[in-house]
Amino acid sequence: MIEAYANRHAAADAAAAILEQGLAEGLKSRARASLVATGGSSPAPVYRRLRETARIDWARVVIALSDERAVPPTSEHSNARLVRENLLVGEGAKAHLVPLWREDAESCEAAALAAEPALRAMSPFDAVLLGMGEDGHIASLFPGSPALGEGLDLGSSRYALGVPEPHGSPPLPRITLTLAALTDARCVVVLISGEAKKRIVERALAGDALPVGALLRQTRAPVRVLWSP
Repeated sequence: MIEAYANRHAAADAAAAILEQGLAEGLKSRARASLVATGGSSPAPVYRRLRETARIDWARVVIALSDERAVPPTSEHSNARLVRENLLVGEGAKAHLVPLWREDAESCEAAALAAEPALRAMSPFDAVLLGMGEDGHIASLFPGSPALGEGLDLGSSRYALGVPEPHGSPPLPRITLTLAALTDARCVVVLISGEAKKRIVERALAGDALPVGALLRQTRAPVRVLWSP
């Protein structure tokens, strides 16, 4: 399941090509195609390659986030800002971004519930891009989080959950898509780099109880893990 690439540039090129193919296939059968984008440092080159090289009608693409921190959209910690600055540029600016966090939301859970109708309208997602933390988390589904049980429940009716307890780096309240939502997809790409993260994926595939393991072992959606040193 782990596809190895010589370097991060090659892995980013491969990820962009997979996402483009998924969106192109979606546009063949629907009026709009849908993409779930992730935050972090690794995806930025993927987004730049995608909007520079993809030959698709961006005006017909809707983008959601796999997770978001409860911060203003101008914050350096905002995943929406990362997507806006790297993907929604040039032709990519024609795409529509569905935010998970709104500053007028009373809580993370209220924001998650408000986002559910738009997320359901987008599904099944034509392409999903995820990263993975060194604790094996995906999106904002963290080991030890009170939201993890429902977040990993493939039978859950929820597409998004509030994660009010501070988690991650930086430790902030968040909103996350559930595993049920992330796997309501035609294709899921997990982009990782470094030996440490490769070992985490290998442990998860061997049966370790990590959030990423629940994604890798499910059979609802195909998953491709792209790794580079």
